[in-house]
Amino acid sequence: MTNNGSPLKSLAIDIAVPIGVYYGLHALGVSVFLSLALSGVVPLARTLHQFAKERTLNGLALVVLVTNVVGMLLTFVSGDARMMIAKDSLGSGITGLVILGSAFTAAPIMTKTIQPFITRGKAENEAAWDRVSGTAQFHRIMRRTSVIWGIGFVLESTARVIGAFTLPVETMVWLSTVIFVSAFAAMMVIGGKTAERAGKLVEAEARQLVAA
Repeated sequence: MTNNGSPLKSLAIDIAVPIGVYYGLHALGVSVFLSLALSGVVPLARTLHQFAKERTLNGLALVVLVTNVVGMLLTFVSGDARMMIAKDSLGSGITGLVILGSAFTAAPIMTKTIQPFITRGKAENEAAWDRVSGTAQFHRIMRRTSVIWGIGFVLESTARVIGAFTLPVETMVWLSTVIFVSAFAAMMVIGGKTAERAGKLVEAEARQLVAA
């Protein structure tokens, strides 16, 4: 698979960018509520763009957008410092549960997330994707990828929530970010390797289509 890092770029856009915007703005002194609101611009734009272009929804970007809204509501009704830290963790936990749940449906969320970065806009790759996406082997790969990311988010969220209520607030201010970044890096490595298998199936099918 020549585009090894592409699925990771999509995940970075859908998940890491909004989180980075939130933490960056909050570090600059912007209120938690406004930081959350502005961090939702990217997933909102991606959701609207995909719907306008393909009449389908970007599942992962939509989940991030919803968790941002939930976070804003929690922020609005609670002024507790520990709850504020736990709120960030709950957002990724909800994301993980949705991704994990989708793994056992006919359309795992990670399928749409990695598709454009495997096909890379090439007609033969798009045709190959359509052919292999209905196979049992391909579905198992997408399900496994979604399970990896779903479990990863649930575990890191659980660790951060427990830390928010058991460790000093001063410690969790930085440790929460360390836990998330470490878990995200691990998910990129493990999930990326699994997603590469889908890319190899698409490339092999594309070569057969070109040769035919």
